[in-house]
Amino acid sequence: MRQAATQSVFAVPVERDLPLKLIGAEFAVQRGDLATAAGLYVEACLLSADPSIAEQATRVSLAVKRWDLAAQAVARWQAIAPEAGGILQAQAWIALAQGDVDKAFADLERIARRSQENGWRPVGQVLSGADDKAAAAGLLARLATPERLGDREAIWIAMSQLALKLGDTPLAERLSADALKRFKGGDSYAWSAQLALDRGDKALARDRYAEALRREPASLRLRTGYAALLSDSGDNRAAARALAGGEQTDVTFGARAAYAARAEDKALLGSLYREIEADAAERSGRRLFLLGQIAELIDEPAEALDWYREVPEDDERWFDAGRRYVVLADEAGDSAASSARLADMRVVAGIDAEESGNLVLLEAELLTRKKRKADALAVYTRGLEQLPDDARLLYSRAMLAIDLGDLAPAERDLRRMIELDPQSADALNALGYTLADRTDRLDEAAALVARALELKPDEPAIIDSYGWVQYRRGNLVEARTHLEKAYAAHPDGEIAAHLGEVLWVSGDREGARRVWAEALVREPGHAVLAETKRRLDP
Repeated sequence: MRQAATQSVFAVPVERDLPLKLIGAEFAVQRGDLATAAGLYVEACLLSADPSIAEQATRVSLAVKRWDLAAQAVARWQAIAPEAGGILQAQAWIALAQGDVDKAFADLERIARRSQENGWRPVGQVLSGADDKAAAAGLLARLATPERLGDREAIWIAMSQLALKLGDTPLAERLSADALKRFKGGDSYAWSAQLALDRGDKALARDRYAEALRREPASLRLRTGYAALLSDSGDNRAAARALAGGEQTDVTFGARAAYAARAEDKALLGSLYREIEADAAERSGRRLFLLGQIAELIDEPAEALDWYREVPEDDERWFDAGRRYVVLADEAGDSAASSARLADMRVVAGIDAEESGNLVLLEAELLTRKKRKADALAVYTRGLEQLPDDARLLYSRAMLAIDLGDLAPAERDLRRMIELDPQSADALNALGYTLADRTDRLDEAAALVARALELKPDEPAIIDSYGWVQYRRGNLVEARTHLEKAYAAHPDGEIAAHLGEVLWVSGDREGARRVWAEALVREPGHAVLAETKRRLDP
């Protein structure tokens, strides 16, 4: 038998075990411990001649701002691959972080001398990522000279935008003005418009955006930006018209419809409706749904029904279109069509809790509008048999039960909501307000509303409830303070009724009449408001 050759195996010391360090670094990255990963990667790169390991060690160390480790890693990287593109950027990053501004400038200046497109991007990354924004802005001012920026409009604008991000508005303005003078391009005018808007000069911003579009009329990006500017300035009609030029898509048609709707301009909506109808492009589900929406806005419910009916079942808007179809058919008196579509939607919804719940809410709402509140209550109950503990259905059934004067089941539903979610400010508020308004359990009501107010301290409805609880407890001064705050934030009819009653009882009857009169102009049919005024000031 031939004797087997023997081989000596020497264990690698842990401190020299490269694979172990790399595996440890990768595991550290996976568990989100980048600080540990940085240390292990640096140890690994010092053992390896692979530049990719040194590069990874540098990048992870920079990410966790371990400048000492980053310096070791980049030095190793430079020793292995002195021509690697990222070395100068890393050195500049470290120098800037350590306060060596001149060293950072020298490195960044060398980067900027490269081809313009590839040179300024890493410069921008270093400066935008700096903790010391003032130092970074100072470096940008030194670097961003006409000789270095060259003849690419996009770079001038990008550096102006970077200056603004770094907090140096004068530099941003100067670079923008120079770009506008040098290039006179659409992008320069658009960025100049944005700067004008930032300093509050809306007239100049509009002029600059208009000029940008004259120079690049086909630019959807510029038209969209100009439309947004016009809308922010309150001119939604002009915003819709700004998007009318150039190629039209479902997106631009939808935006134009939204702006025209905000302007409440039915003539503009009608013109847009006819334009979309005449457009030869294939009618997607999105376009069919948009046509239905516009038809509703221009008071053409029969046409809206036709469009909504055409939205295909596999389109994401099918349920939305179906809900609008159900409502419009019901309003048109075609309860059979409405019920049939609801049935189809229930089948498609299947076990989808969200959509099934929406359909229950819709059916109950239609019945409530017809004053068939008992039937609506039965719909909520059937819905809760299918979707037990659905918060939307519990809340809606509770509100309807309160409206019918049946407080016990309403309280059960609201308490069930609170049991399921103790942080439900809406349930806490609804129960607290109901107890204060309909019972003498005022201490319990106050505690419930106080908890709701802690969860949503700026919610006008809850502030109103808190004020009403204080009124019912006889604390008129505190009641008035909270009700005035709620009314200032959201002057709706019910808050006006409550505030007016507190003012009346406090002796300020003229103030009460003034609040009621203002609210009745806005909401002439508000039942609570009308009842309160009739009861106190017949």
